[in-house]
Amino acid sequence: MSTIRVGIVGLGGNCRLRHVPGLRSCHDVEITGVANRRPQSTNAAAQEYEIPKTYDRWQDLVADPDIDAVVIGTWPYLHCEITLAALDAGKHVLTEARMAMNAAEAHRMLDASRKYPQLVAQIVPSPFGFHADRVVKEMIADGFLGQLREVAVIGTHDGLAAAETPLAWRQSAEYSGMNMLVMGILHETLIRWVPDPTSVFAHTQAFTPQRIDPETGEKRPVGTPDSIHVLTRLPDGARGIYHLSGAIRHGPPMQIHLYGSDGTLKCLTEPTDRLLAAQKGDDRLMEVDVPAEKAYGWRVEQEFVEAIRGERNVDFTDFATGVRYMEFTEAVARSAESGTAVTLPL
Repeated sequence: MSTIRVGIVGLGGNCRLRHVPGLRSCHDVEITGVANRRPQSTNAAAQEYEIPKTYDRWQDLVADPDIDAVVIGTWPYLHCEITLAALDAGKHVLTEARMAMNAAEAHRMLDASRKYPQLVAQIVPSPFGFHADRVVKEMIADGFLGQLREVAVIGTHDGLAAAETPLAWRQSAEYSGMNMLVMGILHETLIRWVPDPTSVFAHTQAFTPQRIDPETGEKRPVGTPDSIHVLTRLPDGARGIYHLSGAIRHGPPMQIHLYGSDGTLKCLTEPTDRLLAAQKGDDRLMEVDVPAEKAYGWRVEQEFVEAIRGERNVDFTDFATGVRYMEFTEAVARSAESGTAVTLPL
């Protein structure tokens, strides 16, 4: 197709930051329509970004024959429903992460995408580790780690430490489902580099069990935890540990550690994306230079457009990968609820 006409359902924060400018940087791409939760928000977004068509319902946008592709910027509670409708209507789909509310929805989305192989079905990927992704994969393939023995996944902040912090959509099971903190973001990155876990044992906690809903002013139960600890078993005997929290002060920021029999790799986010490495005999971890030609940056919207035009396949992130991290997310939730280990795949 010469011009790709895109409709956006839920033009919120990440669409403003990433998707609108990313799509508009592409040749022969038009943002044709928008539908938000409320008419006032829809009209305001259309005026701000000079989008010609508005819709009272997302269903009308999806059904519009003048739309070729749908970008889903809503919270996870609508990802599955809109994706299924868009694919049935012959539209390409780019949906915001997390993929769905739970693993069952993720499987429905994957099945639908396989029913329409001519359509692009892509999830906005976790950007963590993008910069060094190719170098990490090359080092692992070259045997830098030796035998993988342990994995550590860490991500903490204090955004939920205060009891008076209002209830956010990410802590509402109604809108976020089983997704928890930054666990999905970090796990999605991890499984680019190492095999999926085969067993999960988890403990979770909501230190503030109720928070004020800013829309109603009333206290509501918190639907997702603000502290997560997970132990995993990987193929060939490797073990993993996850420490994720939004309720502690001065904790460690997002990072992934890979420990092997011969070497160690650490991917850090602060102060900037960094890759540290050392092997047996080295005195300390040293920063790994990522050559410009191997560094990967944000080009999600461009790759979506290129995939529609048949110029590439989706690397970050296809629906099959989304199912993998949604199964892990649900395994963590099931384990925390039952107090027992859960085997993967579900």
